[in-house]
Amino acid sequence: MKRLVSACLLACLCLTSGPGIAQEATKPATVGQGAVLRGLDKVNGKTADFELLNGATAEMLGLLVTLGECRYPADNPTGDAFAFLIIRDPESGQVQFEGWMVASSPALNALDHARYDIWVLRCMTS
Repeated sequence: MKRLVSACLLACLCLTSGPGIAQEATKPATVGQGAVLRGLDKVNGKTADFELLNGATAEMLGLLVTLGECRYPADNPTGDAFAFLIIRDPESGQVQFEGWMVASSPALNALDHARYDIWVLRCMTS
């Protein structure tokens, strides 16, 4: 069953976004020191960029963001970043998002929040 789901997901990626993402997923990746994230407050339209180290938690706008790690293609440090994020409500601790975000396709796996939007820009390499 897992192989079927994985094959269907890979086929879907190829059909919807071309061969680039599927090929990128099979390349060796390097772990960066952290990630640069951008946050948007949808109510007032303000954006802010944040740098977050791997394993660190910080408050961004009105949410707590934890970065597991950020990866990028080994042969292309300026290439596509993949970051594992956990985003929680600071008051209740309820998880709003947990998973991998892809810098080139932020809508592929996005935070679903009424007021805030957070996405990955790139990995920090030095």
